[in-house]
Amino acid sequence: MNDTSPTPGNGGAKLRKNDLVAWADEVWKSYDGGRIGVLQGASLEVRPGQMVALWGPSGSGKSTLLHLLGGLDVPDRGDLSVCGLDPRKEADRLMLRRKHLGFVFQLHNLIPDLTVEENLHVPALAVGRPRGESAERIRELTEKVGLGHRLGHRIQDLSGGERQRTAICRALMNSPGLILADEPTGSLDEKTGETVFALLRSLAEREGIAVVLATHERRFAEACNHILRVREGRLSEV
Repeated sequence: MNDTSPTPGNGGAKLRKNDLVAWADEVWKSYDGGRIGVLQGASLEVRPGQMVALWGPSGSGKSTLLHLLGGLDVPDRGDLSVCGLDPRKEADRLMLRRKHLGFVFQLHNLIPDLTVEENLHVPALAVGRPRGESAERIRELTEKVGLGHRLGHRIQDLSGGERQRTAICRALMNSPGLILADEPTGSLDEKTGETVFALLRSLAEREGIAVVLATHERRFAEACNHILRVREGRLSEV
């Protein structure tokens, strides 16, 4: 990958690596002592405010790439940069997860015995955000997603769509530079999935946040700004 690359819609102007929210260059990842190859030279670029789809079947390497970008795992080889940090370094991984990234998973990963409001306070507490400031942010986000009246309800009492909307609010709490969404509609029915996806896209656009979305559904991939087909650990343009 070169230090600069053409920016679509900008007359062929060059975009420097430092201007990208995230990039990966020839990233490889395997497990079981190298016997199970998952990623084989994967490369991508994510521009500010862009929504990038990683589209492919289960087992193709989508989730693994998200985990590497999010500092949840490290590559065997290859270069990575996310929000100006190197996810291969332990200190950078901690900083990324706390201050620069938001995660939305297929299974929401919320704390079931806590209320919506308590769950949303968790990421704010991790970065030392004053409680009054985080309370204002919680009210702002939950009103946008239609959950303002559910703040005092425990997660286990919410519907699947409400839980995923709460997860989106959690991902946005600290105004991250990048959201990593791993099959966020996978456990929802078709109508609810469409609502949740539209909400994620709308909020990300409104706040100028880049999104990398892993999905096996073409309809969601085609609604993104850019699609990368993931097949047997390799990425190709669509």
